[in-house]
Amino acid sequence: MIEEEMTPIVQKLVIIAATDGLHLQPHGHLNQRPSPTIKICYKTNEVLPLTEKVESGRDVPSIEAHGIVGLLTLGLSSYLISISSRQQVAQIRGKPVFVVTSVSMIPLSSQDEAAKFIEQSKGSTKKYTNSPAAGISSGDDTSEDEERHKESEESSAIDVEDPITSHTPDAEGSPSSSGNNGVQKDSSVVQDVIGRKGQYGRFADRWFSKKGWSVDKRRNQGMSVTDAESEENNSRQRSTNDGKLDDVSSNKAIQRKEPTVTDSLTPKLLKTTKMLLSSNSFFFSYEYDITRRLGTNVAKSPDIPLHKCVDSLYFWNRHLATSFINAGQHAFVLPLMQGFVGQRAFTVNTEQEDPGQSITAAKEKPGEVIELQNNASEAAQFHISPKTLDFLITLISRRSILRPGLRYLRRGIDSNGDTANYVETEQILSNPSWTSSSKIRSFTQIRGSIPLYFSQSPYSFKPVPVLQHSYETNHAAFKRHFTNIVGRYGDIQIILLVDKSGGEAKIGETYEEHTKKLNEEKGFNEKNPCFEWFDFHNICRGMKFENVSILMGSVGSKLDEFGITIERDGKFQSTQSGIFRTNCMDCLDRTNVVQSACGQRALEQQLKSEGIPLNLQTDASTQWFNTLWADNGDAISKQYSSTAALKGDYTRTRKRDYRGAINDFGLTLSRYFNNIVNDFFSQAAIDYLLGNVTDQVFADFEANMMSGDPAMSMRKVRQSAIDTSSNMVIADQSEDLRGGWTFLAPREPNTLRTFPFEEVVLLLTDAAIYAVRFDWNMEKVAGFERVDLRSIVGVMQGVYITSTLTTTQTDEGTNVGFVVRYQPGERDVARVNTRVLSTTVTSREEQGFDGARRDRESGGRAETEREGADNGTAEEGEEEALGNLVKRMASGNFDQSVDKKDKSTYKDKEKRTELKILAFKALPAKSSFASVSRDGSEGHDMNSERDKVRSVCDEIRRAVGGDALGGKRIVTSEGLIKETTGLVEEGDIISLAEARKSTGFLEQWGHSLKKLVWA
Repeated sequence: MIEEEMTPIVQKLVIIAATDGLHLQPHGHLNQRPSPTIKICYKTNEVLPLTEKVESGRDVPSIEAHGIVGLLTLGLSSYLISISSRQQVAQIRGKPVFVVTSVSMIPLSSQDEAAKFIEQSKGSTKKYTNSPAAGISSGDDTSEDEERHKESEESSAIDVEDPITSHTPDAEGSPSSSGNNGVQKDSSVVQDVIGRKGQYGRFADRWFSKKGWSVDKRRNQGMSVTDAESEENNSRQRSTNDGKLDDVSSNKAIQRKEPTVTDSLTPKLLKTTKMLLSSNSFFFSYEYDITRRLGTNVAKSPDIPLHKCVDSLYFWNRHLATSFINAGQHAFVLPLMQGFVGQRAFTVNTEQEDPGQSITAAKEKPGEVIELQNNASEAAQFHISPKTLDFLITLISRRSILRPGLRYLRRGIDSNGDTANYVETEQILSNPSWTSSSKIRSFTQIRGSIPLYFSQSPYSFKPVPVLQHSYETNHAAFKRHFTNIVGRYGDIQIILLVDKSGGEAKIGETYEEHTKKLNEEKGFNEKNPCFEWFDFHNICRGMKFENVSILMGSVGSKLDEFGITIERDGKFQSTQSGIFRTNCMDCLDRTNVVQSACGQRALEQQLKSEGIPLNLQTDASTQWFNTLWADNGDAISKQYSSTAALKGDYTRTRKRDYRGAINDFGLTLSRYFNNIVNDFFSQAAIDYLLGNVTDQVFADFEANMMSGDPAMSMRKVRQSAIDTSSNMVIADQSEDLRGGWTFLAPREPNTLRTFPFEEVVLLLTDAAIYAVRFDWNMEKVAGFERVDLRSIVGVMQGVYITSTLTTTQTDEGTNVGFVVRYQPGERDVARVNTRVLSTTVTSREEQGFDGARRDRESGGRAETEREGADNGTAEEGEEEALGNLVKRMASGNFDQSVDKKDKSTYKDKEKRTELKILAFKALPAKSSFASVSRDGSEGHDMNSERDKVRSVCDEIRRAVGGDALGGKRIVTSEGLIKETTGLVEEGDIISLAEARKSTGFLEQWGHSLKKLVWA
């Protein structure tokens, strides 16, 4: 890394599309000298100091920006993300705080592409400025989702916007913000949700119009294409390409490459990224560190870049800014924080004895609050009279970048102890001038998902939480979570708001149980968490939210004990010694009400210490406090659930009526819509922008329409499953374990293609093969099948394609596997666990599969033996694939079906024996998770899928003794065993052609529908 003398962060710059790259030329700010100009090279994305003269002139396209977010790289394409417009929302110690309102994404592929983008930006700006219908998007491809998520939060932003000179609309021509004639923002949520149903009209056009799907589309979906159609399509493409080549200058080379999954999803990712960064959720300051609470701010040396001082837990764009950090261009690294920043100013009468009449004036609009601070000074305070005092309240919420994401897709805890929807909220009380001689008071509290492994279905309107993993695994992560909190804040008061009955009760009881065990272990030097379970819905039933005062009466002493942080004359008179950790199921609606009540009590106690009686509950002039906390709740809710918070009417007015209940119902419908439609891709995009996953996540998304949850290291989970399985299913201690692996296998035994495929554990000993069905949620064996090595007839390895819906699934290099064919005998056995698998966490004795050895000793109570069990439910395509496999493995001499018994000849087992199969497909070697996690584990295998299959097959061959026996053993039509040249042979298990035949029209149609909705 290059180290150089620190210069101030660039606050305004010009981005020039030069011949050798994008030139970033800073503007001087006030008395500061401008930072040196740098360039970002096309194609390579290398960030370098600019040594030659900056290109200038009217013919050189350029655009202004207020800062750099970072570089976004997608496959072979890269984009510079810059801040197009901003709004000042607050001012802390005289330093402005801004919110990002719009970003530009300039391509780095070539000068032509960059210049084209800039020119289109200028042209579109003029077009939409002059158009009488400015702000209304047109065209079939315009994203309605982008407009829906771009509501400006005018109550938390200064009225005058600060845009760049040539503001950039989105790629499809819709502006970044609606004008007066734009899309209506005041329609009800219910109308909005129902009104979106028309956005899928294009799908109906493609399926039911006379034109239908294009030839390429049909070919990609595995549909048949006639020769005439194919030739017509090729001719049309040649004609189109010839026309395009005429427009290309002779000195430009045309590069051809096959489109990848990332390329096909790039437009949607760019749109999602722009929508996310322009959602009024990202805050920054050029001169003040907003990521650290009072008492943890470090003295910033002029030689230390701001990005090295910020709290990494809230540095949202660190991954995107890596190129600038590594290049030593610290002046261009502007840390962004996701969350909320808001301010209110109020005046109190110091001689008023009635607590309900203390407030005499208040300022709520950000512009007025900022102007008040600018006019205030130590010599002239903003006093109405000598009997009054002026105060400023600042509310800052900081969302953690660890375990980030959206509502039902990120729940609970991960193996590092990080929880979903973790937000730190700080309430600061000061005077408007921030004078050093006056006290600055800070009260901090946190929220976060229940620190256990659990999930909830996004498809259910009111899903029941389902606990996952063993008690020991949960407690290890639980303890790590509270260890982190104690190290950061000190003592802990837990406030749990879930129901004590119904679907939420069990997870609440488990939370309480883990807390008790944690306190029994005494691992925090007497800083044991206190647990308070407040059944919010029951106690506040009938819209009586004022009953939250009951909770405040119970925990008020803890609030007083923890205290607040007070700074005066640059020194800290006291420091908050503990933290309130509040959560419900989502950590949104109920949590917002309770946290605002805690903030209210803290403010009342702070003013009381100054001799000022105040009752925010009864004072009619304290609406400003309620709206501040309501805006905060809405912001956090939109970032996690894509809608405003429920119960917001009570937070704003301290009253609850039927209109608020109706509005909450509409918001609930909107959340449900987002859960099942928008959130899946958005989650993948968030993980990618933060650097938690690689671009492999988009291949996974295309195949499954969702991305994985990196809650635990899959490498560790799989190794643990192998260890658990070997301990439980290998009954004979004399058997030596030769290896253990995890593969995908068909859901039904003795088949090649039954969905959904399940991840299983394969164990190989010197005596048998074990195919173990594993319950990954509960970390227990669900069943297993043991095949004696002497029963194995042959092994075939090769292409194993089970679906043709996506490009990744048709790759013959990665979709590989092997099939073990064996003759069932007395030594072979299949067992399943028939105990009821509860969705709740209980003791290991109640939930665990006690192992083959223990069950044999007890008479096999937990198992049902099913020797010789068969499955005759294979589809026609499945039977054809199995038949082809049989012919290949039996060298054309086999005359039996795998799935259908011939009862007339099955009686004579010595002459005619039905053969069975075990099918295994390799897991993807490349993981979408980042290559190295925080615990140091790797994110993907070093060997390819084909290498892994060959390695396992070689191990099986050596264990069977194929070399010594002279090769493979097969059963002839006469029922005799015959040996051939090799136990393991190469061949297609399911070829691409066979897979296409077995992929039905409904399967293609269903995937296309899901892709249209989710991708």
